[in-house]
Amino acid sequence: MKLAGVELRRIAMPLVSPFRTSFGTQDSRELLLVRVETGEGEGYGECVTMEDPVYSSEYTDAAADVLRGHLIPALAARRDLDPWRVAPALAHIKGHRMAKAALEAAVLDAWLRARSVSYGAWLGATADRVPAGVSVGIMDSIPALLDAVEGYLAEGYRRIKLKIEPGWDIEPVAAVRERFGDGVPLQVDANTAYTVGDAAHLARLDEFGLLLIEQPLDEEDLRGHARLAATVRTPICLDESIVSARAAADAIALGACSIVNIKPGRVGGYLEARRIHDVCAAHGVPVWCGGMLETGIGRAANVALAALPGFTLPGDTSASGRYYRTDITEPFVLEDGHLRVPTGPGIGVDPDPDRLAEVTVSTEWVTAGVPA
Repeated sequence: MKLAGVELRRIAMPLVSPFRTSFGTQDSRELLLVRVETGEGEGYGECVTMEDPVYSSEYTDAAADVLRGHLIPALAARRDLDPWRVAPALAHIKGHRMAKAALEAAVLDAWLRARSVSYGAWLGATADRVPAGVSVGIMDSIPALLDAVEGYLAEGYRRIKLKIEPGWDIEPVAAVRERFGDGVPLQVDANTAYTVGDAAHLARLDEFGLLLIEQPLDEEDLRGHARLAATVRTPICLDESIVSARAAADAIALGACSIVNIKPGRVGGYLEARRIHDVCAAHGVPVWCGGMLETGIGRAANVALAALPGFTLPGDTSASGRYYRTDITEPFVLEDGHLRVPTGPGIGVDPDPDRLAEVTVSTEWVTAGVPA
């Protein structure tokens, strides 16, 4: 397979409601879509960078720049291209995992479509549907939080995740537990908002029977996470710290986590995501699939990944309607708290041309690194 060219499409999707985390509030989601054209057909990938470098050092303008100036030319130089050759072809370019992941996903989509194979079948999915969890942002008040959680439970979500930060942690978790009982699978996500000095405070969460505390400390503080894991009873899950299979193996060996959140964009693509799944499975560490407010393009691939056998916890693979009133693909809809794994070739979904046009901010065609 030979790369003919790549379309970089910037889109802006208004959110159903503002989504607040410890690093900011989003009212809309700007995304970069990557469409590759090859001699065998086309494929789509979704770059999950945010507008600003607040979740990670990557951000959308930088992703577009490194794609056009470095990643696409490096891949265009390969005459015999397949999904396994993408990462080695880009390895000399440091970092930029989210941009690399989007390009790899698009190549993988094109390659699988040409062979009439689905993402799920190729990755090794063992389920035809996956349980869906939902992430609930930081709210202005406890009553507003309880109303939101009640609505998500009524929709059928199988797990609730609460975003937390200093000043918004013990009280909201206690309120949700009191209102909805111990039977609701509940976890919290700090997005690196605490330090190891907050260990005693975070230990107060133990009484609520949480599934896990996600990424409480700085992403580089594996020793701190290991110390925290020895202090609290609630399992520690790592997100931002896990950027590769090697990082996952190190974190597990250090005792820094007992659960791992796998986000394909964060780790450089679906091939590396599958390696992390395999490493965790070999160590008996459960994994789940995180989300980055993806459109149907990214969500389709994530749902396929979440159908692998090691994904034993509900992920952030919410229905399309959780974030967007109208998706750019056929919407993913909850069915008894689950999402169906697409079975069509590649990611199994296609963008709707009219909807895509409505949300497009700009498009750019790149051939061998030279914008047309």
